[in-house]
Amino acid sequence: MSKHDFTPEEFASRKARVRAAIADAGLDWMILFNPISIHWLTGSDAKSYQAFQCLVVSAAEGPMTMVMRDSERPEIEDDTLADRIVGWGGCEPEDPLAVFARVVADLGLKNGRVGIEVPAYYLHPHHYLKVRDILGDALVAEPSELVIALKMVKSEKELAYIREAAASADRAMGVFAGVLQVGRSELEVAAEVYRSLVAGGGLAASTLNLVSGPRCGFSHGAPTERLLEQGDFGNVEFGGVKRRYTATIGRQFVMGEPTARMRELYDVVRAASDACRAEIRDGVPATVPHEAAKAVIAAAGLDRYRVHTTGYGIAPGFPPAWGEPVNMFGGGTHVLKAGMVLSIEPPVFIGEERLGARLIDNVIVTQTGCELITGFPPDLIIVD
Repeated sequence: MSKHDFTPEEFASRKARVRAAIADAGLDWMILFNPISIHWLTGSDAKSYQAFQCLVVSAAEGPMTMVMRDSERPEIEDDTLADRIVGWGGCEPEDPLAVFARVVADLGLKNGRVGIEVPAYYLHPHHYLKVRDILGDALVAEPSELVIALKMVKSEKELAYIREAAASADRAMGVFAGVLQVGRSELEVAAEVYRSLVAGGGLAASTLNLVSGPRCGFSHGAPTERLLEQGDFGNVEFGGVKRRYTATIGRQFVMGEPTARMRELYDVVRAASDACRAEIRDGVPATVPHEAAKAVIAAAGLDRYRVHTTGYGIAPGFPPAWGEPVNMFGGGTHVLKAGMVLSIEPPVFIGEERLGARLIDNVIVTQTGCELITGFPPDLIIVD
């Protein structure tokens, strides 16, 4: 993504909404560390998130200041809407926190009320502690979802990119089904999927999951050198991408005739997925579709094998993740809104049986239900 992927008006609207949210939170400044937030506001697609970076945004009108490693300066200048760029490093090592401290002093942040994001993956604990020390009493809040909450409902242009990502995922699943063959390794099969995904729009933020045979009880296993064998049950998950907007898909497969137990697990997760989707609509608490899926799995006597969430929000992603905070699980507090994009994936993974099943599809929440955007058939892929 870059500043050219959306209209100036859409970016201006995002910035205005963020400034209003900062003010509504009783803050004068917000410091963003999550590359997804920075990407949404400026168009930045740079890999500078691997090191210390942040975007400083005020509640009042004024320039957005980006602090990042100097090696990415040309990309930030060409592709983003950052108004001011302050680099660190370059030809010799430099402490990025010393540069950050100068920016804090220059902008007068310590004279105001400051909030910061504390994202799960993108802010090193040592940097976090130093940021707190530098800001001192001016740091009054850590509203990490302030920007993320604004972007969970997607614009029409964002939804268009997500539909393109779903089409890429569908094509790659067709490739996957076509290259499954006894004697091929999981990695060989994954390579063909990646070839399709990259050609279709880019690499997803999270790696492909592919397990087979005795590894089928792993819920998020990476592909290995293991050769596919007759009788293997397995599952695959990956994401299609367009401008970093992601759509995920997952399917079950079997090499030969499935056993009765394999069919049972597949049938349960398919019914649970259907029950989940039937409850999705604008204004519904995210716990409602979760409970519908849970009831199906529990009725089959498999409730204790639900090893993770029934579903979650899908976002533009930076490694290692593509998820948004909204989750469909017990105790969740989010309410579904039209324009959200969700991954539906109620799972059953039984470690002691070395078996697991999960279908993954993506939907857009609408006023009256949901729009299924992954189109590859959910049927069990049977390789004769």
